[in-house]
Amino acid sequence: MSILRSAIERLAAIPRLPTSAGEQRAAEIIGAELSTCCSSVEIEPEPAYSSYAVPIGLLCGVALVSAWAGARGHRVVATVGGALAAAGIVDDVSGRRMAFRRCFLRPGTTQNVVAVTGDDRAEATLVVLAHHDAAPSGAVFDQRVQEWVSRHLPWLIARAKSNPPLWWPVVAGPALISLGSATGRTRWWRIGSVLTACSLAAMLDIARRPAVPGANDNLSGVAAVLALARALHAEPLRGLRVVLVSAGAEEALQEGIRGFARRHFPGLARDRTCFLNLDTVGSGRLVMLEGEGPIRMHDYDAAFRDLVADCAASEGIELVRGLRSRNSTDGAVPHRHGYRTATLVSVDDRKLIPHYHLDTDLPEHVDLGSVEQAARLAGAVARELAARAQRFGAGFGLPGRPVRQVT
Repeated sequence: MSILRSAIERLAAIPRLPTSAGEQRAAEIIGAELSTCCSSVEIEPEPAYSSYAVPIGLLCGVALVSAWAGARGHRVVATVGGALAAAGIVDDVSGRRMAFRRCFLRPGTTQNVVAVTGDDRAEATLVVLAHHDAAPSGAVFDQRVQEWVSRHLPWLIARAKSNPPLWWPVVAGPALISLGSATGRTRWWRIGSVLTACSLAAMLDIARRPAVPGANDNLSGVAAVLALARALHAEPLRGLRVVLVSAGAEEALQEGIRGFARRHFPGLARDRTCFLNLDTVGSGRLVMLEGEGPIRMHDYDAAFRDLVADCAASEGIELVRGLRSRNSTDGAVPHRHGYRTATLVSVDDRKLIPHYHLDTDLPEHVDLGSVEQAARLAGAVARELAARAQRFGAGFGLPGRPVRQVT
């Protein structure tokens, strides 16, 4: 526990916005820690954008300018502008081509830490992901409404299987501007303009903020990866290569892991590679997400999810199932590319992530017990995959194959 706490406390003191000097410093510290127990460690620079708030805010601005043009009789401009803004927001938050930011914004540089342990000569691979950057805060992350609901409407929390789709109103604003202008329905246009103005204000608020300490999100995942590296060094695996990745710029919508994908996915066979993503695992109760998606929900590979659940049961670890996320994590990227993927997060007894994207996300608020469980579960998954790789070869003996969603 003291090792986990030390890693979290040391890194939480460094401001780590995506592509910042602090993020690079954190990568260097993590790389040095991993070099003591891994066969190879590389810090890989990747081009990355520093914020999701900037491109989304600019697209909201485009929609509002279009609405202003529509109010002066230019309905075609408002229709087209609102539609393009809505499509651009969907593309960006869904993590598809992210065309707007790549066409109109200048990237910075993020740093991914990539370490290799286990059996270097094995053909089968497990990639364990975390991220070391930290998010800015914002008024939209205030948890008082969620806490009120959990106190006064506990039945609603008990029934909830995912968090609210917070990106839907952001998309709906420009879409209503377009539809209202196209059909002449002034009420739709006005509602869309109000929603878009609120979204723009929220993005401006986020864009101006410094990084939160990010102890739970996601130094808890980084600490679990470091603990896993030490455990695999103490008890080496046979038949499985384990790649440990601490990505940068996750809080800019998975920019770091996209760089890892460009660099490494061509060399990782889909039928011999699994991904386990550890994100915000210090809230108390470990959760394996069944799926995630800010706009449209995409479920993770069922066979690999069941394998992870079986490993948790064998270790005596309680693993909450049945929950999905309307946010996005690094796990979404390998999943879209057709790899078997599972993502571990955590919640408290109210199904909340305490201090999420808040300045109170401090080391003293991290439940080290659940971090230790995440590391132990990752080790159990690695051992099970190693045994399956030696017994079954390619495919790990898992039924079916995930469908690749994007090229």
